[in-house]
Amino acid sequence: MKEFLDIVDETGQPTGEIVDRETAHAKGVLHRTSHVWLARKKNGKIQILLQKRAKHKSSFPGCYDISSAGHIPAGDRYEISALRELKEELGVKAEEKDLIYCGDRKVIWDDVFFGKPFHDRQISRVFLLWLDREESEFTIQEEEVDSVLWMDFEQCYAGVQNGLFQNCIVLEELEVLKKALA
Repeated sequence: MKEFLDIVDETGQPTGEIVDRETAHAKGVLHRTSHVWLARKKNGKIQILLQKRAKHKSSFPGCYDISSAGHIPAGDRYEISALRELKEELGVKAEEKDLIYCGDRKVIWDDVFFGKPFHDRQISRVFLLWLDREESEFTIQEEEVDSVLWMDFEQCYAGVQNGLFQNCIVLEELEVLKKALA
C-alpha cells in the first residue's frame, strides 16, 4: 500500500497536492516530517534518547538516530504525526501539550539506495519531550527500532561532531535541540 504525503511550500505549508512517498524521494519533492527528541535530567546532566535503527532498514541500518521520527501522511498535522510515531516506535503515549516546539529545519540530501537515486527534500519540525523512563520500559517497534540508548547530550553532540559512533544524526538538528534544552 502506498503512503501519500502532502507536497509543501518552502515554509512547510501544504499546497493542496499530494505525492506518494516513493515518487517524492525519486523526484525530490518537498514534503514534511516530524522529529521528536526525548530528554531527561540524570546525575546533573541532560540526556537524550537515541534510537538504534533496525538492521534491515533501507537507509542507515544499525545507526543511532533521533528518538522518534517519521513522514507526515497527507492531511495530518506535525503534532498528530509526532504523537503517532512516538506511540508506534517507542510505546510512548503523550499529548500535544507535552510537545515543546524547537524549530523547523529544511533538509536537502541526495544519495543512492538499492541502485536508485534518492532525493530527500523535507521540512522537519523538531520537538522536545521531557520523559524520565528507563530504556527497558520502552516498547519498541522491532520493524523500525533495534534498541534505545540514553546518552548525555554533550557526549552525543561531540560524538556526532567527531564521528565517534555510528549515527545518522545531523549536527544542525542538535543545534536546534540545544537551544530548547538551555
